[in-house]
This record gives sequence, C-alpha cells and structure tokens, in this order.
Amino acid sequence: MTLDSLRPYISGFLDPFVRTFDRLGMGPDGVSVIAGIMAIAAGVAFYLGGIASPVWYVGAGFLVFLNGWLDIVDGALAREQGVSSPAGDLLDHVLDRYADIVMIGGLAAGIGDYWLGFLAVTGVVMTSYLGTQAQAVGLDRVYGGLVGRADRLAIIGIVGFLAYPLESFELGGYGPIGLLLLFLAVVGHVTALQRFTYARKALVAK
Repeated sequence: MTLDSLRPYISGFLDPFVRTFDRLGMGPDGVSVIAGIMAIAAGVAFYLGGIASPVWYVGAGFLVFLNGWLDIVDGALAREQGVSSPAGDLLDHVLDRYADIVMIGGLAAGIGDYWLGFLAVTGVVMTSYLGTQAQAVGLDRVYGGLVGRADRLAIIGIVGFLAYPLESFELGGYGPIGLLLLFLAVVGHVTALQRFTYARKALVAK
C-alpha cells in the first residue's frame, strides 16, 4: 500500500486550506503553479546543500513537504469549486513531472553524481508514466507498487531533514543524499515494472 491510497481519508485536514484559497479567489491551477514553484525552490536548496552548506537540506525538506501538500490541496479545491477538468488534470501532471525532475536534479547536481541522478529520475518518471498510461489504454489509473509519488515525496522530505545532522554518515561510499538517489533509482524502476506487469495482465484478461 502506498500513501496515495490514503488521500480519501485526509479530507478533513484539507478543508481549512481549501477554504483559504477559495476565499482568496484562487483556483486549483494557481495552487498547482505555486506547488511547482516550491519544487523548483526545493531543487535549488538541495543543490546548495551539496555545494554550500548542508543546512540547506533542511529547507529543501520543508519545501518538498509543502509541494506535496499543495499537490493534494489543488485537487480538493477543484472539487470544491466544481471546476475539475481534463485540462486541469493535465497541468497538474505536467507540473508534477517537472517537479520530480527538478528536485532529483538538484539532489544529483549537489553531490555531482549525474549518473545516479539519471537512474533515479528515469525510474521516477517511468513510475508516473506507467500509472497514467494504464488509464490511457482503458484501465483505471494505477497508484500501486512499492513507492508512489506521495511515498516518494515523504521519503525525500525526511532525508532532507536528516541530511544535515547526518552529513558525515556514509554507507558503501554513499552519504545520505547518495543513498536517497540510489533508493529512488532502484525502487523507481521496480515500481514501474510492477505497474507495467499489472496493466499488461489486466489488458490481456479483458
């Protein structure tokens, strides 16, 4: 089970944020854009954490959590305002993919490990792609597998907070950020394969 499956159970926590954005006259697309800006800021902070001071990782972790929370709020706001649409869904998914790429790019650039960053970002993007591609070929959108986007953001945010106090920690030659990228690379591709297998079996059984 991934954290994405818990979305229906947190609506009560979303209400104050939804009401606030609604009173400000902001629509879900605007919230999605703000979430995207938070992701860019997180990517920059991750980069600075690697090349300047690891204290930047703490700020990056906070921005990652903020991006994830706003990504949930925009959908709830769309339902509240009755403006849910394919166009809004498209914008949300495009911004989410750019957010993933920018954050992982910042992590990789900060420690100068671009090969590991490439493996991590391709795993993450393929996971998300296969989740929506299943819907494109006539199935329900797939959220299952080892790690969904909500899980991924939670893990990235937590590691961001821990990377500063654990800056001297190493395992197999990797520090906290390197281990995070290795984790994202492995579980990203495993999750993508899980989703592909599920969708393929479902299509064959139709």
